[in-house]
Amino acid sequence: MPRLLLPFFAMLLAAVPAFGGKANFNLDAAPHLYHQRALKDRFTALKDDLEGGKLALDESSEKAFLASLLAKLGVPVSSQMLVFSTTSLQLRLIRQDNPRALYFTDDLHVGYIPGGKIEILSMDPELGAIFYMFDIPRGGQPVRAERSERCMNCHADDDTGGVPGIVIKSVMPGQTGGSLDTFRVERTGHDVPFSERFGGWYVTGRSAITDHLGNAFGRYAGGELTRVALDPATRFDASRYLLPTSDILPQLVHEHQAGFVNRVVRAGYVARAALHASGGRLTPAQSAELDEQARIVTRYALFADEVPLPAGGVEGDAAFKADFLHTRHAGPGNASLKDFDLKTRMFRHRCSYLIYSPVFTALPPELKQRIFRQLGAALNWTKSSADYAYLPAAEKQAIVGILRKTLPGLPSGW
Repeated sequence: MPRLLLPFFAMLLAAVPAFGGKANFNLDAAPHLYHQRALKDRFTALKDDLEGGKLALDESSEKAFLASLLAKLGVPVSSQMLVFSTTSLQLRLIRQDNPRALYFTDDLHVGYIPGGKIEILSMDPELGAIFYMFDIPRGGQPVRAERSERCMNCHADDDTGGVPGIVIKSVMPGQTGGSLDTFRVERTGHDVPFSERFGGWYVTGRSAITDHLGNAFGRYAGGELTRVALDPATRFDASRYLLPTSDILPQLVHEHQAGFVNRVVRAGYVARAALHASGGRLTPAQSAELDEQARIVTRYALFADEVPLPAGGVEGDAAFKADFLHTRHAGPGNASLKDFDLKTRMFRHRCSYLIYSPVFTALPPELKQRIFRQLGAALNWTKSSADYAYLPAAEKQAIVGILRKTLPGLPSGW
């Protein structure tokens, strides 16, 4: 029988298949103290100014407010993705003709539904995802951004390895709401097959990826669940949104990003818990666990299990490409980890640009140094490694050159 989904605040995506085993974290116990510690995420740092009216936002309409908020937060409009499955706390507002819009950067995500509240997912470097919701101000009313606890019901469970992370759901929506089936359970990242992605999402843009679940709803006929195609160009009033599109390239980038963040945040929780329990003197078993977490992060960062693009690749929205590349870290020959390939794979140099992100930078040194050692061994172009044989020597050399020039904190002699 098809599985029915419960409502949840899926600000973005589902989970990771290779966390290295189950772990039940007491998020409010030491050393985590998720609800007690001072927050260091970017949205919280701006929250007082937002609520105090110091950001000078345009309150003439919902759409104008959203546009001005994204500008102040540095979140590009070009990252817009549209989801019409009822996978959010605001499920009563979401329909095929009133989809939920999502926007993102490396560390901040914004959700918007016409007639609803603004949703925020902001990444704290150590704690992971922090959630806020607030009404769009009307008639001069002040913004009151409340930290949302209900989001944790789905954003800190098996889909994210038990830590506050990013959830992407792919479901077969019913015609009038609800979900008739769900896919890619507890899996997030660039290793999820395209045939299991995008269920309940609008997907636009030129791409050879056609075997996916997007742009469709489900219907029972004769006891069988069938798919009914939707045309994004005719299913909703595009004038209510900042863009008429839900381009496939932001969705591919966002998938990679969610997989990286969930793995790294969880690895950080594992490491801090081990260091706390051992008083900083790791046991052999704890050391082996940190080695395993480093292996998981390293393999993902180097795109070891990335699903290849089909022949024809992806074109990608030009505005999103420009916005994405605006924050590139240029290495030798002006090469960067953000440079797109989009013919056979997402990126030209297969080492994640999120290695510069706050969630990676804030990892405990005992874990980060293990990751650097494993990265160094994987990228050694003079020795072959079966695990990383898919990386040509020239690509390894290029990645090492970029990292040496642009990434602080590399071990001496790396």
